[in-house]
Amino acid sequence: MKSIAVIGAGNFASFALPIMLEHDHTAFAGILDSEPEKARAFQSEFGGRIFSNVQDVTKDEGVDLVYIATPPWLHYPYAKECLLAGKHVICEKPAALHLEEVRDLIRIAKETNSLYVVNLMQRYNPLFQVVKKIMEEKLLGSFLHGFFENYASDEFLTPTHWFWEEEKSGGIFIEHAVHFFDLFEGWLGKGKLISALEMKRHHSPIYDKAADRVQAVVQYGDAIVNFYHGFDQPKKLDRQEIRLVFEKGNINLYEWVPNKMKIEAILSKEDLATLESLIAPLEITVKESYHGDEKKSTGRFKVSSTDFKVEMVHQARSKMDTYRRLVADLFADQLKWIADPKHERIITEENAFSSLQMAVEAHQSAEIIA
Repeated sequence: MKSIAVIGAGNFASFALPIMLEHDHTAFAGILDSEPEKARAFQSEFGGRIFSNVQDVTKDEGVDLVYIATPPWLHYPYAKECLLAGKHVICEKPAALHLEEVRDLIRIAKETNSLYVVNLMQRYNPLFQVVKKIMEEKLLGSFLHGFFENYASDEFLTPTHWFWEEEKSGGIFIEHAVHFFDLFEGWLGKGKLISALEMKRHHSPIYDKAADRVQAVVQYGDAIVNFYHGFDQPKKLDRQEIRLVFEKGNINLYEWVPNKMKIEAILSKEDLATLESLIAPLEITVKESYHGDEKKSTGRFKVSSTDFKVEMVHQARSKMDTYRRLVADLFADQLKWIADPKHERIITEENAFSSLQMAVEAHQSAEIIA
């Protein structure tokens, strides 16, 4: 039985804890929050005890694992105390606000033989694996260019919210973009930052506090990817899209936890059959069929044989159902490591460091447009 303590009684803890408790041999130990009312409300929903401080958590021999769901500036001190006490730790992103802090956490986790991982769950998405296989097998040819466009809502981020205070959130690159730096590294390997911008909103109560839009260009091999994050939309317009451009077509993924994929491409019969086998359900529309000399396609000074121009659409479950599945799969993967440290996890403590490294570099080097 693994007993879980939670630090931070916010909305995401209320979302994630029930998913963790769906796994066999898990139980809820209790909640720690700086606001007593929130702690009591959390306890009334999930049971457990109310911890008075982090020392209560670390000294409780019944607590095996601590899930940290506080705002970012508290991630490092809480994770450090728990790891020093030999507790396993799963933390929300980002790992910390500074790279040296993450190095410290990784060192302590290894010295105490404890699990330390950040909830970078994007690589558990089946669509991540589909895209990775398409890239590895070059089913659409070589990767040429990519975009991540995040038109996010600020509707519930009031001017006094900690999100706009850099010393608490780290800024948009650190607080939010780490998910997508990790996602693209999983597909394309280690990237190199080319440029970064941070833009401030004029005539706004947050103008003197923080940027609300950021842009980064990252090189992966001989291709580049543009990352854009803007927090300036009503909730009704919150939307995200990834576009991946290849020699023979493109892949579009929708939502920040992708649950819809569209492929537009020119393909041979064999490559079409391979794509059909990768994921279901898949709606396929043949836009054009080619015969004889029409099959010849030339691009980037290379000739290929093409049988069809197609559009393929996969729609998974709802975004929140997909999100639940990813959290559940990450948690199950980490539990396997706790049971057997030889287990190879999809996400490890190294993802926490690498994603933050790119975010910190982007933030520190960004040109400020005010």
